Amino acid sequence: MTSHTIVGAGATARATALLLAGSGDRVRMVSRSGNGPEHPLVERIALDANNAGRLTEAAEGSATLFNAAMPPYHTWPETIPPLFGAILEAARRTGANYVMLGNLYGYGPPEGTLTEDHPLDATGPKGRVRARMWREALDGGVPVTEVRAGQFYGLGAYSIFNLMVVPKVLAGRLALVPAEFDVPHAFTAIGDAAAALVAVSRDERAFGRAWHAPVSNVPVRELATTLADLAGAPRPRLETMSDRELTLLGAADPFWEELWETSYMSHRPFTVDSTRIEEIFGVKPTAPGQVLAETLSDGGR
Repeated sequence: MTSHTIVGAGATARATALLLAGSGDRVRMVSRSGNGPEHPLVERIALDANNAGRLTEAAEGSATLFNAAMPPYHTWPETIPPLFGAILEAARRTGANYVMLGNLYGYGPPEGTLTEDHPLDATGPKGRVRARMWREALDGGVPVTEVRAGQFYGLGAYSIFNLMVVPKVLAGRLALVPAEFDVPHAFTAIGDAAAALVAVSRDERAFGRAWHAPVSNVPVRELATTLADLAGAPRPRLETMSDRELTLLGAADPFWEELWETSYMSHRPFTVDSTRIEEIFGVKPTAPGQVLAETLSDGGR
């Protein structure tokens, strides 16, 4: 029986574990909380992955080490390098293939639709650290690949759309959003990101390069309207958060201050091409209506 280790316990990590276990593979999920889905082939391990030695022990015998870890947003420049370094070291020591769940920050602001060929030339601290982690992984002496996802949505997603738009739309209330809602943005469904991680982990053609997860390039208003129609809710009311409102929120919570760096993703058209992974691995974006219907099936979470 093939075994894998997943670092992280968020929605994508959980979905990945269930896909692997559903195919008959054994999965160890490593996180500080020890959380994870209930499944006879999923073992949940409470462990600080910053400890490369203990992580190596937990990952022994794994064919693949998946990195789906996500430290607090505002701490990335400080917390990601040691954490990702420990995970990479565990992959080296165990001989496991290394599969990273990434995002689009490392590219910086693109001109036109973003492809995997765009240089990693981010200038902001979060973008620079994500680009650095990929380069270090490529030089790390292990087979490595990365799946770069857009803004997550769908069941269990922890994102601006799920947290700030979905509950307001379902309640028929005004959604104040730190984004322009009538220009297209790149969204990735949780299930599609998990399917992409599993697909690349099983094909040697994936290693040594990065892949865009399947994306739907749609405006926030379009998603919100689809959600309202599915739920029988009133037509959604959306308003873009002002700079002053975002600044006031940032004074109380450092998360909000971090949104300035990536405003080009939220306040301008930001579209992504995921053709490469769709054509080579057959992983395609789920229709937004289906993704949102699944979200509603669990109470809109």
